[in-house]
Amino acid sequence: MNLHTRASGVLLHVTSLPGPHGIGDFGPDAYRFADWLHGCGQTLWQWLPTTPIGPGDSPYQSVSAFAGSPLMVALEPLVDRGWLAQPELPAGGFDAQRTDFARVVPWRLVQLRAAAAGFVTHASTAERAAFNAWCEQEASWLDDYSLFMALEAAHAGLPWWTWPAALAGRDPEALGAARVAHAAEIDFWRFVQWCFDTQCAELRAYCHARGISIVGDLPIFIAHHSADCWARPDLYLLDAHHQPTVVAGVPPDDLGPMGQRWGNPLYRWDRMADEDFAWWTARVKRALQQADVFRIDHFRGFAGYWEIPASSPDAKTGRWLKGPGHALFDAIARALGELPIIAEDLGFITPDVHALREACAFPGMKILQFAFGGDGEHEFLPHTYPRHVVVYTGTHDNDTARGWWEQASDRERHYAGTYLACGAHDVHWAMIRAALNSVANLAIFPLQDVLGLGSEHRMNTPGTLGGGNWTWRCTWDMLGAEPGRVLGMLTAASGRGNFALLGVGVPPKATVPVEY
Repeated sequence: MNLHTRASGVLLHVTSLPGPHGIGDFGPDAYRFADWLHGCGQTLWQWLPTTPIGPGDSPYQSVSAFAGSPLMVALEPLVDRGWLAQPELPAGGFDAQRTDFARVVPWRLVQLRAAAAGFVTHASTAERAAFNAWCEQEASWLDDYSLFMALEAAHAGLPWWTWPAALAGRDPEALGAARVAHAAEIDFWRFVQWCFDTQCAELRAYCHARGISIVGDLPIFIAHHSADCWARPDLYLLDAHHQPTVVAGVPPDDLGPMGQRWGNPLYRWDRMADEDFAWWTARVKRALQQADVFRIDHFRGFAGYWEIPASSPDAKTGRWLKGPGHALFDAIARALGELPIIAEDLGFITPDVHALREACAFPGMKILQFAFGGDGEHEFLPHTYPRHVVVYTGTHDNDTARGWWEQASDRERHYAGTYLACGAHDVHWAMIRAALNSVANLAIFPLQDVLGLGSEHRMNTPGTLGGGNWTWRCTWDMLGAEPGRVLGMLTAASGRGNFALLGVGVPPKATVPVEY
């Protein structure tokens, strides 16, 4: 994908898609949504991280930086292949507009285990060969991940540092015995990941055939309880008991007087540099198997990051330390070539962050909701943009455009209403139009903004757990015909889509006046 071309798209996580099985997945509704995007002239579909969810059902605290979420594996293809009987929904079915993870996760795992058993019994020779070839191809991360998941199940879900010392410390003899003892469980997790990869690749190919590129999302940090940290503890700042000595977060700012203590272990950047950043190269290579371009969350952490003592209950106590900088991206580019990366450069941004992003030639991000708190020179106002940026009306961490308008100060509402020529009823379309008509190469909008939905439909509220975070789903009734028609016209008018969608006929062929 060329980040320098003029394009637009929609942010909708896979789990927010419609579907009958409690959560959005790679099934028929994903293909139908790709058709909807194509029909309204969009060429980008942005997802959140596709890794397994972690605490608080967040996709940003995963047990693996490499694995795919089992919840995104569609059941229909497993039925079609004869590995799974038609699933019987639980009594009352599932909520079409919210994912109830407490109900959905165990039900889905039951279906996947039944499909894995069906694969063992009914798979053809060609299917078995394809599975085995894939396992061999992905062994560098798959072997540790599948063993980690088997051991987690064997130890009642407890974190890896509480396992017997030989397993927590990865004694080779203990690991060998575990692979034998838990062979069936290991094969199950391999099967699930193979299904994820196969289905993801098929959906991506379908999107490509319709001119749609996938925009992925890569969190900067990994979770402490993860296969990554367990497999290579030497790459993280851990003590002799496998506990972090310092953790990640951001200092106090306008969003919170305590800052944000994320709790992720911090990297030993010096050790990663000694290996020419091989772990990061492998991670980016894996990300590009699933997406055409990806956003790196908290990009500023590569220039400088906030180190918080692990004993601190909040993020007020800490210090800034220098990140790996350009050397990291140089190493990855040497191995993989030009990197199609969007830098999430929001928050407390210092000159070194801008310098790193510009040296790497990565586009940054502009958020329209943030544009109206200052004056006419605010960097998020569309008339101030350079071309090489991605403009969003908001992200998964923001309120919806309608919700933002209702919660904004009187001054912000007045300024936005004047600048965008809008009111409460059409602020979402005014923001989308402003983003599309800007010079920014890329413009992306959460589906909630295309549909003009209120705060009750937001995806996540940062710094909170529960409260419906990560649970939102759309339905086909919400989409209807009108939002796609309007989006298609605005996209075409701004030079980002099929001009025929504007509904004014074929434009006349341009002519050059003759001078006499």
